[in-house]
Amino acid sequence: MVPRPWVSSLAPFVGLASRSRLLVCAAVAAWMISLSASPKQSPPTLPVFTDETARADIKFRHYGNPTPDKYLIETMGGGVALLDYDNDGLLDIFLVNGGAFHVTGNQGRTDRSKPEYWNRLYHNNGDGTFSDVTEKAGVSAAGTTNFGMGVAVGDYDNDGFSDLYVTNFGRNILYHNNRDGTFTDSTEKAGVAATGWSVRAGFLDYNNDGRLDLFVGRYLDWDFSKHVYCGEPVHTYCPPYKHPPMTNVLYRNNGDGTFTDVSRESGVAAKPGTAMGLAFNDYDGDGFTDIFVSNDGQPSFLYHNEGNGTFTEDALEAGVAYNENGVAVSGMGVAFNDYDNDGLPDIAVTDLASEIYELYRNMGRRSFNSTSRLTGLAAISATRSGWGVQLVDYDNDGWKDLFISQSHVIDNVQTFNSQLVYELPPLLLRNMKGKFVDVSAQSGRVFEESVAGRGLATGDLDNDGDIDVIVNILNGWPRLLYSNASKLGNHWLAIKLVGTVSNRDGQGAVVLLQGTSGFKQWQYASTCGSYLAAHDPRVHFGMGEDERAAKIEVRWPSGIHQLLEDIRSNQILTITEPARKGPGK
Repeated sequence: MVPRPWVSSLAPFVGLASRSRLLVCAAVAAWMISLSASPKQSPPTLPVFTDETARADIKFRHYGNPTPDKYLIETMGGGVALLDYDNDGLLDIFLVNGGAFHVTGNQGRTDRSKPEYWNRLYHNNGDGTFSDVTEKAGVSAAGTTNFGMGVAVGDYDNDGFSDLYVTNFGRNILYHNNRDGTFTDSTEKAGVAATGWSVRAGFLDYNNDGRLDLFVGRYLDWDFSKHVYCGEPVHTYCPPYKHPPMTNVLYRNNGDGTFTDVSRESGVAAKPGTAMGLAFNDYDGDGFTDIFVSNDGQPSFLYHNEGNGTFTEDALEAGVAYNENGVAVSGMGVAFNDYDNDGLPDIAVTDLASEIYELYRNMGRRSFNSTSRLTGLAAISATRSGWGVQLVDYDNDGWKDLFISQSHVIDNVQTFNSQLVYELPPLLLRNMKGKFVDVSAQSGRVFEESVAGRGLATGDLDNDGDIDVIVNILNGWPRLLYSNASKLGNHWLAIKLVGTVSNRDGQGAVVLLQGTSGFKQWQYASTCGSYLAAHDPRVHFGMGEDERAAKIEVRWPSGIHQLLEDIRSNQILTITEPARKGPGK
């Protein structure tokens, strides 16, 4: 998110590549084309998204409260989560708000006392409408101790009900789900308030003990007394290097409702960063969850889980610390998923215009290659700025597509560069067997509407078998987008995982689905990813024309392997972890 409004073009597109580079690119392109064929399917009618925010009766408005002083926190917020907080089988919506400021001289405080500044929880009524249950649930975060950023979702006490963790500038909040439609602020009891400015957080079971731990990504050592003014003669938001970075935090779940800060002993606090995006996956297949953090204007972090309670920061060696030119980008959102169906999770990172969105293909042996250009992503994103991002199969054809919320960080960027704009429509890129094509223009009127998109969460809100999307809009109203993909013929399967030896959510499980056509695809169970967001905990597979799955294999975090065979498509399937180890159990 480093503001570079004076950069007017994308330098890497200038000039011709060398003959050797062209030969290499041609060879790799040929390999990409030879990737495994999709499940058999007819020529597609592309899905369309419809904005149903008004019909859903969601009246939330985000307040970042922009001021002439250009405090950087004004432009960072807008988290969103999809979760089934009451276990009625329907995804509910949690939206994070910002707040107001009261500043005198160089001293300031935040204020969320007024109801318009509250976070909001909306209950899914099952008929396309939602009810505001914020006050009953006790999750407004009213008061003067924080300014809202993002949200994480996970069942940290394994009682079968999802809990919430909200990140803030100020005090973070852990809401324990009381299983009766209400939540209790358990932050102090649990010991997870953190300090300073937290942007991103996520639940994971890093030590495979069956309990979800908590990772918190922090941004800058900043408060109102440390604010500096940037831009002459026109004032603008400062780049992050104007303030010291912060170290990230890892809390280990003790199993008794409390957590222990293991940041130093685990290695995640070995060096500071400017964390914005966060996602989990097991990128080397060793059975332990690894952590990717996109930093703003600094090299990204890839924490490799050593399996003994410690992590090694491996981004430089793995090839994901910088872009292909050796430059640290303004890393914002992250998607950590397998875009080319080879069983190895890849990494997508959004950033600012002039930097291109990054796509790193997992090559195995703990290494990645940049494929932004080969896949078409570079050309599409050259003048765009992105925040939330997910790799999800929006058309149920078996290939994971890219859905991105967009906007520049600088609201007056056109003053500095007439080629750039602040507000942008969302972006939808269809995955054509490893190459991405912009299908936004064919996907609904919402893709014509420019907004300041921030947090983006995905999930099946109406349980019809396709992926719906909600985007929180900075200083605006959210966009609740329903897909009609399930009406267009391709088959699907959604899986709800229930851990018994592993954590109750099954987070960290790897699921392989093979259709009757022989086509294979993999999913990783996690609610974390994108920017400031938490997603549907169920894993979703598009199956094309395959009406059945020949087999489903689950590798649970406990090490248990489970096999199911001959499963029909077009259903939400619950898979419960067996209590003992062994293949086929």
